[in-house]
Amino acid sequence: MKKFIISKSRRLKSTPFTSRLENYGVTGYTMYNHMLLPTFFNSLEEEYKHLKKDVQLWDVSVQREIEINGKDSYKLMQLMTCRDLSKAKTNKCYYVPLVDKEGYMVNDPLVMKFEGTKWRVCIADSDVLLFAKGIAGASNLDVGISETNISTLAVQGPKSDSLMKKIFGKEILDLKFFNFNYFDFQGVSYVISKSGFSKQGGYEIHIEDLNSGLNLYDYFISQGREFNLKPGCPNQIERIEAGLLSYGNDMDNKDNPYECGFENYVNLESDINFLGRESLENIKSKGIKRKLMGVIIDINEINLTKEEKLYNGKDKEVGFLRSATFSPKFNKVIGIAMINKAYCKESEDFNININGKTASGKVCNLPFA
Repeated sequence: MKKFIISKSRRLKSTPFTSRLENYGVTGYTMYNHMLLPTFFNSLEEEYKHLKKDVQLWDVSVQREIEINGKDSYKLMQLMTCRDLSKAKTNKCYYVPLVDKEGYMVNDPLVMKFEGTKWRVCIADSDVLLFAKGIAGASNLDVGISETNISTLAVQGPKSDSLMKKIFGKEILDLKFFNFNYFDFQGVSYVISKSGFSKQGGYEIHIEDLNSGLNLYDYFISQGREFNLKPGCPNQIERIEAGLLSYGNDMDNKDNPYECGFENYVNLESDINFLGRESLENIKSKGIKRKLMGVIIDINEINLTKEEKLYNGKDKEVGFLRSATFSPKFNKVIGIAMINKAYCKESEDFNININGKTASGKVCNLPFA
């Protein structure tokens, strides 16, 4: 079979750590925020088991960071999101659904609140920079908006605390979940947050000095041997089992926060002013017609490249499968699907035509038990 390659260019960039990953045997990439995101080294299942048992070092530089600063920075941040940020505290992280005027999802970033008027928006896969600039320009806001030159390393897994203590000292263990602070290593100060795209525990290191970052990467590899540290990447099996949603896969700009299960982040009771407020008030009043749910399918492999229809009987549409993978835990394929409201019930049956065959499955809640 003929092989195809992805050509690197100014449109599709590598990261400062790409050469390191290739030295350690990365075998798959996807595109994310116009950059290369590794998808696996040896196998998803092998790396899934290692992530749940030991510790991994991830290059997640694709998680670009948009800096918003200036007199009207809070006003802009609040215009972009349905979550109330009026009481946001310094050195804390917030999960923030961004919505457009129609109330549809634009992104679901991690937002970091710094001292004064500075915010950083660590984005999923969509162009938040242009979204923010458009709103600021139309509203004539006094604010600076830029994409930083920050690259991020994530340390994830149950042994992450022990490894981070060895590298940065015992003070790192005082950092609470979804908080961040400054920590020094070999004369360089790093912003480190207690966060990451897994449920196995860990940290994200936000690196501004890229030369020092490369040295830090190599030091992690050398010092992590006693913890069985390996280079890794966000794992499809682990994140679906954990119910961690991926923008662009499980949800996109055709879905609203209520459909995505983000109702706790829609603060219509407060008097905050945000772009999609009227639309979300209307959606809440009428109720949603569908919602993201988990599904378990009675097959042991799947190669999902597009939405696949779920149905009950010959023509009753249940919903659409958006992400799926084989789960060693369930010994079946599990996935995340947008399910029509009438079928949003645990253990609801459905069928799916996949890989030329018909398979049965059941709807379940997220995260998977």
